[in-house]
Amino acid sequence: MSQPIIAVDIGNTTVRLGLTQLVGHWPTDWSRVSELSTIETEFARLEVWLPQGELAWYVASVHRPCESRLSKWIRQRRPTDSYHRCSYEHLPLNINVPTPNRVGMDRLVAAVAADQLRDPGRPAIIVDAGTALKVDLVDADGSFQGGAILPGLGMAARALAANTDLLPHVDWQLLQEPPPAVGKGTELAIRSGLFYGCVGSIVELIRRYREELSAEPQVFTTGGDGQRVTQFISSDAVFVEDLALQGLVATAMRWTQ
Repeated sequence: MSQPIIAVDIGNTTVRLGLTQLVGHWPTDWSRVSELSTIETEFARLEVWLPQGELAWYVASVHRPCESRLSKWIRQRRPTDSYHRCSYEHLPLNINVPTPNRVGMDRLVAAVAADQLRDPGRPAIIVDAGTALKVDLVDADGSFQGGAILPGLGMAARALAANTDLLPHVDWQLLQEPPPAVGKGTELAIRSGLFYGCVGSIVELIRRYREELSAEPQVFTTGGDGQRVTQFISSDAVFVEDLALQGLVATAMRWTQ
């Protein structure tokens, strides 16, 4: 009998939830998917979204206060549900860094999914363009090797406005198309700098990773701004919107074995 589970990826800005059945095949098809704000999350909204009956929750979090609120809400409102807070020890992934307990779970569960999506014998580069921009590497043997972290587009925009006198804050979410490289005005110049600075950082990191690899890597992108940057960083980069959630499902499959 299949088991209903809910995968939860708690980021610094957004909580992503995916409801599915644990039936033994991967990647999964979602019955329902939802997003909530990390800071202003009211889990009562989930009352009408969640099905009746027992659920198993598999949670990866980089925002401790939000995860604490979620676990408390589940204990109070859904006491028969099982709750699994994932750590690096639970993942079907070899983690080749000195302190794996200090690597963000968002990076690791995305790496789990990329490791299973990549072709055998090829490394995977994971570009997660969210609140922070992460560019990570899983080698050809399936080991997470670490990566690079820098400010995401929204964070960089806020920092630029907060630390200058006259530069305005640019609402990055309003930008649907890549800006012109030469900005005709302050706001357009900021948009150009933010976008192509982000793209340039990713391209340079991928280039340097390639220099250390013996096989051509596959590039997977994800995150709130992942789709915007995909076409600019690699001709064969693949955007996977639910990469972290799929990594959680793969983890749940191992957990229940």
